[in-house]
Amino acid sequence: MTKTSAIISKVWSYAHVLRDAGVGYGDYLEQLTYLLFLKMADEYSKPPYDRKLPIPEKYEWENLISKNGADLESHYTELLRELSQAKGILGQIFTKSQNKIQDPAMLYRVINMIDKENWSLMGADVKGKIYEGLLEKNAEDVKSGAGQYFTPRSLIMAMVECIHPEPEKTICDPACGTGGFFLASYDFISNPENYRLNKEQKQFLKDETFSGNEIVAGARRMCLMNMFLHNIGEIDGESYVSSTDSLISDPGDRYDYVLTNPPFGKKSSMSFTNEEGDQEKEELVYNRQDFWASTSNKQLNFLQHIHTILKIDGQAAVVLPDNVLFEGGSGEIVRKKMLETTDLHTILRLPTGVFYKQGVKANVLFFDNKPASKDPWTKEVWIYDFRTNVHFTLKKNPLKLEDLKDFISCYNPENRHERKETWSEDNPNGRLRKFTYEEIVSRDKTNLDIFWVKDESLADLDNLPDPDILANEIIENVEAGLESFREIVETINGG
Repeated sequence: MTKTSAIISKVWSYAHVLRDAGVGYGDYLEQLTYLLFLKMADEYSKPPYDRKLPIPEKYEWENLISKNGADLESHYTELLRELSQAKGILGQIFTKSQNKIQDPAMLYRVINMIDKENWSLMGADVKGKIYEGLLEKNAEDVKSGAGQYFTPRSLIMAMVECIHPEPEKTICDPACGTGGFFLASYDFISNPENYRLNKEQKQFLKDETFSGNEIVAGARRMCLMNMFLHNIGEIDGESYVSSTDSLISDPGDRYDYVLTNPPFGKKSSMSFTNEEGDQEKEELVYNRQDFWASTSNKQLNFLQHIHTILKIDGQAAVVLPDNVLFEGGSGEIVRKKMLETTDLHTILRLPTGVFYKQGVKANVLFFDNKPASKDPWTKEVWIYDFRTNVHFTLKKNPLKLEDLKDFISCYNPENRHERKETWSEDNPNGRLRKFTYEEIVSRDKTNLDIFWVKDESLADLDNLPDPDILANEIIENVEAGLESFREIVETINGG
């Protein structure tokens, strides 16, 4: 067994022990984040680094490992409370931190495990692999609800491969979750098979490429740690992940690329206490000068925000639910404006069973921003149907990058202007088909929810998919239907 796999299995064995004691993956992951950060800060304060970090002496690693029993638990609890008040990246890592490992003996064992390793000497890929593995396990844990912050890594990698980000350009994710798009972009740009980076380009990639927003403290903490373990940014630097709601206003900054999967859930709302002391919800409508339509639909707001923050000729790849493609009213206004002001060149229809949150039917929209023009920029929309007759499940048959290779090949990242349709009169089930601007705007409500591949399960009852796949698809459809009903009820009740 290699040293790397030995550490990974040790980290995992503790996860299982703690889980049996009632500490979930999410809570374990948070405690690991705090402790790893403190241990690495300690390592960086010694030769050859000799960097003084803003951690008060009382809360340094040496003090923590010298304690045990009730003494350890009270010291650790105090440490978390005090460091949550710190400024910069330190405060963001420890925001709202609490000790979730109540058994001092178990806490001591975890601290001891971390203390035995020299983490700063480990390769970024090793540290990253350990942490990413835990993030994925946490996303799989239905009760934790963390799945909504985790986009399947195979899908992220395919999106990055299609966008083909270049060195010394900026990348933004306005809903960055645990940082998956940042890491995949970092891996792509730093891969010698794609680019040979000089010293300046490496520096830019580490310190200036990435910016994002994440309003959920736990997800933001994991994103910062994930980035730091992958050697992005500095332990004592300023945070490049803002805790503000990215939809509140135009930040003024413009980016070369936006890669994102905005949070699921259609409505933006805020809770408040009314005069009777009861909790009420109010739809949140963002009134922004730069938006084409004022709406409480979170997804449409994100799409408009992304258009705003893209540089002229900036590129975007965004995961969005089906309703963005067909909804009337504000949805139609936004679609029309997108077709006019950007080159909305590609839509990837995603299969069900790939997200950790069920009931999500989604697509990836690829578009390039463009300067003002009297003629619409979108001439053709190429749609790749990766949904009809495609079946995945999270456990038995998860989505792999290999499954998206045909789409990447059809997308043709080297020169998408030379791509070829696989659909034709002779091959009516070809998955890539283009539609002209005129064809789309002539459709009712400028509907972009277009499909043509024949559903085999309707025609061939003798060769149905496996029962577990069928059961999962039924759950997906029921969940999606329930979500729509909930929104209707909320609208009727005015909450």
